[in-house]
Amino acid sequence: MKQIDFQLYLITDRKQVRNQDLLSALDEALEGGVRAVQLREKDLSDRELFELGRALRTLTRNHGARLFINDRADLAVAVEADGVHLTQTSYSAREARKIVGSDRLIGVSTHSLEQVRKAEDDGADFVTLGPIFATPSKMEYGHPLGLPLLEKTVRQVNVPVFAIGGIKKQNALSVLDAGAHGIALISGILATPDLKQAAGEFVSILHGTHPIEDRHAV
Repeated sequence: MKQIDFQLYLITDRKQVRNQDLLSALDEALEGGVRAVQLREKDLSDRELFELGRALRTLTRNHGARLFINDRADLAVAVEADGVHLTQTSYSAREARKIVGSDRLIGVSTHSLEQVRKAEDDGADFVTLGPIFATPSKMEYGHPLGLPLLEKTVRQVNVPVFAIGGIKKQNALSVLDAGAHGIALISGILATPDLKQAAGEFVSILHGTHPIEDRHAV
């Protein structure tokens, strides 16, 4: 199993960015300490995704960060990304491996213990599991899974698990306490007025250097 050398996984949504373009926003987040970005802009054309992916590849390399492309193994290869992130409607990690090769990483979005197990069996390098907490962006996946299921899942699999869905500074440590490898988020950084500061605060929390009033707040 490949080493997953990041704990904070930022997923893009340019519609949540305030008063600037996506690349400028991501530059700020990377300055704040983000070391893994997933390009996830589903309404763009192939050409637009390719061009944005190439620009983001340059930006992430300048910051020593990893780049993942959502759902498109072919584009991940084309823009020289570090990997692809698959959904439950994508082809399997096993099939994606034939496209991206042995060196690139494969992440998979999951919403149950069974899906995590399948992703692991198919050779995924890591998964996101959620929604752990209530969040408008994940309403389509049903009720929040909660910390007990996260903890149960982590105990039963070996693949690194990133918690996603409603992750805030006040509850980030609680998912680490449940055994998550890290956290994945969108609005917790992108929708804030100061992306560099927000990213830095999450990095500090994950490294245990940020004071939190209630580590189990939701």
